[in-house]
Amino acid sequence: MSTKQKNAIDTPIDRRETFMSLSKSINDSESSMEHKLQTLYLIQQKDSKIDSIHLLLGELPDEIRDLEDGIEGMKTRIAKLKEEIAEGEKYIAQRKIDAQNSKASIEKYKEQQENVKNNREFVSISREIEFQEMENKLAEKRIAERGAHNIELKAQVDVFTKELKQREADLEAKKSESLSITEETEREEAQLKEDIAKLKGELDARTLAAYEKVRSNSNNGLAVVTVQRDACGGCFNKIPPQRQLDIAMNKKIIVCEYCGRILVSSDFMKD
Repeated sequence: MSTKQKNAIDTPIDRRETFMSLSKSINDSESSMEHKLQTLYLIQQKDSKIDSIHLLLGELPDEIRDLEDGIEGMKTRIAKLKEEIAEGEKYIAQRKIDAQNSKASIEKYKEQQENVKNNREFVSISREIEFQEMENKLAEKRIAERGAHNIELKAQVDVFTKELKQREADLEAKKSESLSITEETEREEAQLKEDIAKLKGELDARTLAAYEKVRSNSNNGLAVVTVQRDACGGCFNKIPPQRQLDIAMNKKIIVCEYCGRILVSSDFMKD
């Protein structure tokens, strides 16, 4: 006696598809539908455990990135300040040379002034002396101004360097905390992902696509929820008694008319 083998037909996935459309289009036997619902529920439970693991890290990854960016920015700022200080030191050194040259010129002109032969030479040399004295005063003024500015810059470098050390210490603490959490949960998360992959292998592509879509659009990652206290376990809106009976029978996919999540019997929680 020969039997005809029924070939499964995998229909194209509509990325807009939801459990609502699936509940209208998929015709499963009662036993296979109950298995599908249980499988979806198990996948959701394991995905939620992974979510809770990631929640342990909280905002640590973002805080670490922010600290790293801030540290790099502060290092750049300190480097620029040091460059400006170095340029200031060069400027001061050149002005000191200018001042020394002016003083040397003044001494030279004063010696010449003692040996002038007429009044016109005396006046001419006197003007040169006055000019060099002005140049000397200007050089000393610029030395004082740039020196004061460099002192301010060095004070800023000291402040930023202390802050940089504090931020680097904070970064090391955050990284250490993150590593500790990751090491503790890494093995558990890997096992959960392996379990999820096996469970997903038992479902058709359309159902999985709908599950992932609803889950990604949910602010708490819940796509499959149980009925709790006569209400949806996702949005907590009341579910009519007749609809609760339909859910408890596990004969078809039923979704919450308010949030679009698939609703399953609370009996699944006891398994």
